[in-house]
Amino acid sequence: MSEIKNICIIGGCGHVGIPLGLALAKVGYNVTLIDINDDAVKTINSGKLPFVEEGADELLKTYIGKNLIASSDIQKVKDQDTVIFVTGTPVDEHHNPEIKAVIKVINAYIPLMNKEQLVILRSTIYPGTTEVISSLFKNKLGGSNVAFCPERILQGKGIEEIFTLPQIVSSENDKSYQAAASIFSKISPKIIRLKTREAELVKLITNTWRYLQFAAANAFYMMVENDGLDFYKIYDAITDDYPRAKNFPKAGLAAGPCLFKDTMQLAAFYQNNFFLGQSAMLVNEGLPNFLVNQLEKKIGNLAGKNIVILGMTFKANNDDTRESLSFKIRKLLEFKMANVVTHDPYIPSSPPLNDVLKNAEGIILGTPHNEYKEIPLKVPYVDCWDFWTRSK
Repeated sequence: MSEIKNICIIGGCGHVGIPLGLALAKVGYNVTLIDINDDAVKTINSGKLPFVEEGADELLKTYIGKNLIASSDIQKVKDQDTVIFVTGTPVDEHHNPEIKAVIKVINAYIPLMNKEQLVILRSTIYPGTTEVISSLFKNKLGGSNVAFCPERILQGKGIEEIFTLPQIVSSENDKSYQAAASIFSKISPKIIRLKTREAELVKLITNTWRYLQFAAANAFYMMVENDGLDFYKIYDAITDDYPRAKNFPKAGLAAGPCLFKDTMQLAAFYQNNFFLGQSAMLVNEGLPNFLVNQLEKKIGNLAGKNIVILGMTFKANNDDTRESLSFKIRKLLEFKMANVVTHDPYIPSSPPLNDVLKNAEGIILGTPHNEYKEIPLKVPYVDCWDFWTRSK
């Protein structure tokens, strides 16, 4: 495998591809972000980001048009030393992993590739997928240099974390491991080598662990609040200068594109015997119902009432709405025949906040954006985050 200079990222204009592409451009690689989303390609080539990512704007303006470009031309794959795929494994309506979705993307690009190229799988994949894809390249190209190097960055903080977190590198052979390690050693302070299936499980277990933590907090929250007590008075007593509770998370809507999906993948990996993960899903997915019921206890029958949901993205101070549970809250309220109005400062189509609050008869805080800290609370509300109490 010759010296690596040119790297392309398939699906590169998304939340995984852009931070990685910017980091690789910063350390001197020629990077092409290949994406079928023409609007995202145009936005990036104009020097702008299609979503919020701290620290990315300055890097994009520095390297775009120099050693970083975005393109929808898949033929550019032919000119690359390294091809990075950021396609993750989705789950179907029955919570089973759809490995075929990943294979379909790989198969679309194999005719443009050669056996000497390094292939890096970057996003979350089901255990054993790297092995399957490596065999696919051997059968169709006569050789395989496939590595799995999972991303572990926090969305919105990717630029900061990609340069500070250890990078896990795994491969089916030493040659592709050395090549992948040489790339990531330029942007990461430490390389951790694992077998491919070990690395695949690292990513799934990491996300599942977070999902379990949130589920524990949400279960305690619902248990206490259902009895008419203040969960956060108890929470404060537990965590106040008590070292063994320093990582006790607050309650909140556990959503986004990864945590639920990866927990279900891990459950499938364990032949659906991962009862802890499945129980966590029931708790986290059940929280929206609890919040709607809490508001109903405060104001009575919701039919015909003007109810406002503040925050529709899946995390605070971000513009990503993927898998946000605020949309589930909206459906539940609509089922109870409430007049539902939603607002989010990171969604351009949202109406003015003052107009939304003017006729509100009840509020549910979906996402604790900073923009909501100082709003006047003149009607009954539900805030599982303890956001307004602390902000005031």
